[in-house]
Amino acid sequence: MVNWRLKPHPDFPSMALDAVGVSIDRRGDVLSLRYMIEGDVERVRWPEPAAPARADELWQHSCFEAFVQPVGRSGYVELNLSPSGRWASYAFDGRREGMRDALVVPVTAWAMPVLTATADLREIGGADWRIGLTMVVEAIDGTKSFWALTHAPGPPDFHNPDCFIATLPAPDGP
Repeated sequence: MVNWRLKPHPDFPSMALDAVGVSIDRRGDVLSLRYMIEGDVERVRWPEPAAPARADELWQHSCFEAFVQPVGRSGYVELNLSPSGRWASYAFDGRREGMRDALVVPVTAWAMPVLTATADLREIGGADWRIGLTMVVEAIDGTKSFWALTHAPGPPDFHNPDCFIATLPAPDGP
């Protein structure tokens, strides 16, 4: 497992969370994620629990995200992982281009303050992966903070490939 710390966007500081850590691991084409939050979690607006199912626009509320791009390709997969149990996966041909539902069905578990997820990414193959790890945090007053490994200049843009700075190598051998 490789451990990372997310940073809040400088224009959208969090009034609730102090830190977001993410551990990532790869076994073959399976990505494992473990998000750990620190801070005043009572000041975060968490979505209500729901049966696991695909749902759109999860990013409009508190949501964990991962962007996975095979090295040398412009396409990538976006995973949205809600603490509610809902999820979404999208495939893109390029930066915000050619969006469609991905075949990926992540499995998640949420137990405050940790969300774990696994996703079979055979859809994008066995290349080395560039990864962007992010989180949207909605406070109880409705304000949002945007956390990422790094932020490009300007407004928050999790789709910016300059933000995909984590890497996981392709598995060795067949």
